[in-house]
Amino acid sequence: MKGEERIQWVSNFMPVLSLIKENYEKEKPFAGKTIGMALHVEPKTAYLVRTLEAGGAKVHITGCNPLSTQDDAADALRAAGTDCLAKHGQSNEEYYEAMNKIADKKPDVIIDDGGDFIKLIHTERTELIDTIAGACEETTTGITRLQAMEKDGALKIPVIDVNDADSKHLFDNYYGTGESTLTAIMITTNSMISGKNFVVGGYGYCGQGIANKAKGFGANVIVTEINPVRALKAKLDGFTVLPMAEAAKRADFIVTATGMKDVVAGAALKNLKNNCILANSGHFDIEINQNELAQLAKKREIDQDIDEYTFPDGRKAYVLAKGRLVNLAASKGLGHPMEVMDMSFALQALCTKYVLENKLDPKVLPVPKDIDQEVSRLKLEAMDTTIDQLSAEQQRYGSSWEEGT
Repeated sequence: MKGEERIQWVSNFMPVLSLIKENYEKEKPFAGKTIGMALHVEPKTAYLVRTLEAGGAKVHITGCNPLSTQDDAADALRAAGTDCLAKHGQSNEEYYEAMNKIADKKPDVIIDDGGDFIKLIHTERTELIDTIAGACEETTTGITRLQAMEKDGALKIPVIDVNDADSKHLFDNYYGTGESTLTAIMITTNSMISGKNFVVGGYGYCGQGIANKAKGFGANVIVTEINPVRALKAKLDGFTVLPMAEAAKRADFIVTATGMKDVVAGAALKNLKNNCILANSGHFDIEINQNELAQLAKKREIDQDIDEYTFPDGRKAYVLAKGRLVNLAASKGLGHPMEVMDMSFALQALCTKYVLENKLDPKVLPVPKDIDQEVSRLKLEAMDTTIDQLSAEQQRYGSSWEEGT
């Protein structure tokens, strides 16, 4: 399918965003407003763009990762009149040049994934800070960076933490990352998961999703962690927990999902099992230290999505998608399933409206609870599922401190 057909296809499976789009067409909450976006440009993102445009917004969008843009979706946006500067395979110079061009449009609100665009505004385009109502951030990596900015007193605009909404991280991060990561790895390598030793670096929501999907495919899952609480949870969930240097000796697959640099480095690289396949599901390509790996082993590209490294002793290791997020950067990676991105992008659409309608402090702020729960309620409704409601007496009891035993 070409780009426009793919956008139409995903729209059929994103009922919550479709309902919001229908409401926005009537209400026009973004009339006269400009929205600047730096996201993974693919069909589901394109449908978010169409939703915001239906609400009257002038949208300018570029990519948030040099390898995650799907060019057919970007072409379809441009053909329909959207200012889309994203393209697959951008150099770092092109990547930031495109963001600067979006900044030139003086957006009223920003939607970001990874924090690069918000950082650019605070470091190179500071003249825009006073005119931006706020921003929405999509991912864990971006929120970590923005929280560091706030701690240092560097954050000058309000940012809604979409990533940590329950309707986002419990579904997008867990189910979406698990399914899309395993799908991309299997399609790219044609390798069976069942019976293999599958190492997951990090046991946050994304790592948990990956680990449980791999377990479902029959893998022997090993988890590495630095957080004792998460490591304990992985242990009680039935997974082996090891340091990465030890896990690498057994690993048929290693997948990182931490947002931290050098998760696979040093002794772990030297200990890699023969024919180990390495992939990353974190936002940036820093989790697998490929520079160090290239010093230890001879590199050659055997496929656009697979780099082979041969060690002096004959062992081989393979890095997928240049170490970038495999579910989108691999050529056959389509990103998270449509149904789960329906919820994440519904949150983005509603939170963008919230930012424009409210005067907010320059902090990293949670998604309002009513918006969070509304997205899940609408998703249940779309799935023809009803739930119980509290009676008036139950509501009174639940909000009272006076009744005891």
